[in-house]
Amino acid sequence: MINRIITFSVNNKLITGVLLLVFISWGIFSLSQLSIDALPDVTNNQVQVITNSPNLATQEVEQFITYPLELNLKSIPGLVELRSTSRSGLSVITIVFRDNIPVNITRQLVSERLQVAAEEIPKSYGTPEMNPPTTGLGEIFQYTLAVDSAHRDQYNEMDLRTIQDWIVKRQLLGVSGVVEVSSFGGKLKQYEVAVDPKKLVSMNISLLQVYDALSANNENTGGSYIDKGPNIYFIRGEGLISSLQDIENIIITK
Repeated sequence: MINRIITFSVNNKLITGVLLLVFISWGIFSLSQLSIDALPDVTNNQVQVITNSPNLATQEVEQFITYPLELNLKSIPGLVELRSTSRSGLSVITIVFRDNIPVNITRQLVSERLQVAAEEIPKSYGTPEMNPPTTGLGEIFQYTLAVDSAHRDQYNEMDLRTIQDWIVKRQLLGVSGVVEVSSFGGKLKQYEVAVDPKKLVSMNISLLQVYDALSANNENTGGSYIDKGPNIYFIRGEGLISSLQDIENIIITK
């Protein structure tokens, strides 16, 4: 076969040259259509399940969260490997599938099993959730938020982080091809209540009462509506905490 090809090429130089030019042109065109990545993602076909439970120690996380999830995930079709990590307040399970199974199918299979496994985990211990289908090697762009010199005194690091989480991130997630936007840096806006145990004992108040009072006074409540003529007035109660003064006004007990 090879000898015939060589003989044909020698005896038909014009046809051989034309075919060579066609293959070269085809190769150049194919090269221009290839996607180029400086750091190609070589991560295997996997789905990660994360459960946050800040109130549990490592042993309880393994016993009440990781172990029940593993039992339900072990029999998924196409499973190659199942590994897990249990830490204080955190459970991470990695499910590796065969490469020929599409990502959307793997996530659907895991989602079906999570619905069953969630019933075996107490609600107060946390809810298992799947990580977005992205890896560290899938990062394509980094950016920072900065304030121009004219408005530098109006925004601090906490304001920039709030703008990133509630405005910029939500806009980027609507862009085609963007799976996840990870925020880091700045100061995350939060309110922390430092409890003095001695004062609680002196006032005969438990820590649970303080926790329940903060939770009950940090939520909005929807009501019905009032139909008055051509207008409809919706009733709602606004109770979200927005300042330190709101926390100071919370009544724990009478």
